[in-house]
Amino acid sequence: MYMITATGNLFIILAVSSDPHLHTPMYFFLSNLSLADIGFISTTVPKMLMNIQTQNKSITYAGCLTQVSFFYLFACLDSLFLTAMAYDRFVAICHPLHYTVIMNRRLCGLLVLFSFLISLMVSQLHISMVSQLTFCTDVEIPSFFCDPPQLLNLACSDTSTNTILVYCVSALFGGVPVSGILFSYTRIISSIMTMSSSGGKYKVFSTCGSHLSVVCLFYGTGIGVYLSSVFSTSARKGAIASVMYTVVTPMLNPFIYSLRNRDIKRALSKLLSKTT
Repeated sequence: MYMITATGNLFIILAVSSDPHLHTPMYFFLSNLSLADIGFISTTVPKMLMNIQTQNKSITYAGCLTQVSFFYLFACLDSLFLTAMAYDRFVAICHPLHYTVIMNRRLCGLLVLFSFLISLMVSQLHISMVSQLTFCTDVEIPSFFCDPPQLLNLACSDTSTNTILVYCVSALFGGVPVSGILFSYTRIISSIMTMSSSGGKYKVFSTCGSHLSVVCLFYGTGIGVYLSSVFSTSARKGAIASVMYTVVTPMLNPFIYSLRNRDIKRALSKLLSKTT
């Protein structure tokens, strides 16, 4: 599953970089999203596979902090790249005459840089909160990676402040991107409703369909993980929700874009024909 995810996202990156027709803002953000997905799944799954191979399920304290840091870095990058892609679709559909002026290379580069800096800040906030926790002895985490909500439940020190901060930071940096995506698609739907041509409506829906599917998958599984950690007492259900969020979502993204997007399918066909 890890190899499928890494290979699929790598093919998306190679297809976008090798085809001049895909050197547009939308596919620029898509290639960055694929890169973030590779980092996202590489944060947790290789360690899990190594533990299975060696029959040793332990992780050092430093390793746990590193995993928390990179997990939130790439998760936040995914969220912000999806938001940037929603804004790109909003400009393309609602302001087509100004698209090339607004979505210029400088703005696209700044959006990627801004996304990275915000994600780095979020990851450092989480790692600083986790590093303040104290544990009485060796603890068993009921998950396959160091999940901060699970660590809060296992700490011996008072975690009320840390718990509030973790969920406030997650709500802030999750809620703002979601609000941006909802705003973009509200305006897009309003614009579609004013179109008289059914062909034009179909073209717009086909353009946004892949992105909307990935958004629903990413935030749907993320909300599922959040709700399972808050309301469910079953460690097994929480672990299953975490697997869906950290493994299944990055794996399905390349399939969604390659199956629903003609440009990506054409670029992948050209890329595979060159390698064979």
